[in-house]
Amino acid sequence: MIIIVVTVLFAMVLMSMPIGFALAITGLIFLLFFSTVSLEIIPVVMFDGVNSFPLLAIPLFMIAGELMNACDLTRRLINFATSMIGFMRGALAHVTVLTSLFFAEISGSATADAAALGSVLIPEMRKKNYPAGFAVTLVACASTMAILIPPSMNLILYGVIAGVDIGQMFMAGIIPGILVGLTLMVLSYFYAKKYNFGSEAPFSLKNVWQSFKEAFWALLLPIIILGGILGGIFTPTEAAGVAVITALLIGVFIYKKLKWRDLPSILLGSAKHTAVIMMIISGSALLGWYITNAQLAQEVAASVLAITENKQLILIIINILFLMVGMILHASAAVIMLVPILMPLVNQIGIDPVHFGIILTVNLAIGQQTPPVASVLLTACQVGNTRLVETLPFLKYFILAMLLVLLLVTYITSISLFIPNLLN
Repeated sequence: MIIIVVTVLFAMVLMSMPIGFALAITGLIFLLFFSTVSLEIIPVVMFDGVNSFPLLAIPLFMIAGELMNACDLTRRLINFATSMIGFMRGALAHVTVLTSLFFAEISGSATADAAALGSVLIPEMRKKNYPAGFAVTLVACASTMAILIPPSMNLILYGVIAGVDIGQMFMAGIIPGILVGLTLMVLSYFYAKKYNFGSEAPFSLKNVWQSFKEAFWALLLPIIILGGILGGIFTPTEAAGVAVITALLIGVFIYKKLKWRDLPSILLGSAKHTAVIMMIISGSALLGWYITNAQLAQEVAASVLAITENKQLILIIINILFLMVGMILHASAAVIMLVPILMPLVNQIGIDPVHFGIILTVNLAIGQQTPPVASVLLTACQVGNTRLVETLPFLKYFILAMLLVLLLVTYITSISLFIPNLLN
């Protein structure tokens, strides 16, 4: 039955139906024909799916990110990154990765990261004779750190659906996110040697200090968010509210780039993005309710355990499934669809739910770069005015590098759990 459910869902997605509607209609079909419950339950289930205090963090972090984006933030972060590592061979490539790391701590969205940084860094790399395909691929892959580094929207979604503390998920994503960045920088170094990419500027403490002062308030925002959560001062949702107020004050009174007349468009844009995500969550709540009541998740667990009870082999099966789904579905939709189905299996074989959430997220980071959907890669291609085919010679090596990180995260649990365990 679960195969039929997934087939119907994928068929609707492949027909270009919005994923939120595809989830809701799939749930409605199976409730109509394979269940005896009253259809009056449908609006109740869909409303309860989004009636969650932790989910309020999503629109709030979106607003905070949009507010900071309106403050010429990208240039400040690029200048700071350049001052620190501009002396290295292939400096612009390394600056792209480091800036993405900084930006991820503010945006929480890989697509927003790729759009904001790509519009500046891709043209700059092309001016310095970096291949267009390399520049676009690097920006896209570096942007995926945003779904690992807090405040990640995907980690918030996972925490809500799996019933895991979002603060722990935020802490668990830090080391894997940095590991992705370091891997991309190593690969960029080899490309720098191959294509003879140059440096940007000699190292100077004076330049570092000057650029740090310009970027200080932007860098302060994630410190406030993480510090408040770690210190027990506020919850992740309350941290999102604090982030909005802080970003507004920084933009209006410190950077003075944000005007009050800009607020309506910023709020409207955030509302549109929130509506899309909430429709996906609401639709998935209906389908998830059917899957739970029909005990399909337990059937999945039993089927996998009938093949093997070896935990390491099961992790390989789960990773293959995640990679395949990530090629077709957007990250948030994949989280919402897969987590309710697989959590009984995860609990049965003794995988830590925090560790499992990071494994899922790294897989989806790879999926964001993998055609046919490749949402972040296509965003970078559009921003960089580059055809997808130009990225393929470089993309395969970047995907291999990220697969290496996935293997490390999957089988070395301390990469994900070291910081959460340290803070417990």
